[in-house]
Amino acid sequence: MGLSKLNGLYRDVILDHANNPRNKHDIPNATSKMTIHNPTCGDTINVAVEVEGDRIKNIGYTGSGCTISQASASMMAEAVKGKTAEEALDMAKTFSDMAIGKKHSADDLEKLGDAQILTSIMEFPARIKCATISWWALQRALLKKDDEEEE
Repeated sequence: MGLSKLNGLYRDVILDHANNPRNKHDIPNATSKMTIHNPTCGDTINVAVEVEGDRIKNIGYTGSGCTISQASASMMAEAVKGKTAEEALDMAKTFSDMAIGKKHSADDLEKLGDAQILTSIMEFPARIKCATISWWALQRALLKKDDEEEE
């Protein structure tokens, strides 16, 4: 597949998640929540997680922001739902590492689901926070750091 076709496919997946978000809703029975606001661009993500035992039974997010932040939140929620908290934290670390250019195995990236395509966004440093804000909120929610934070 040519590079332009691949970039078009990535763009289509990003737009699909932004326009048809998965798990974009509040969780009334959340065991933890986290809100992160990026004052630089105005993105705000509220992540709510319901953990039962050690598994993420339900996850949702609300908030507003650019296409990248909204698509990444949708991809994140879809990827971690049903995973253990430890697996989700590992995925968030992989995603954050990826954002700063650290290399990971194909298996690690595959675990991220659609979110692995956001590696192309990382070529634009101004968009890194947009892509990572929901993953940071997930980490803080799972680690029970229940305060609102600006990044």
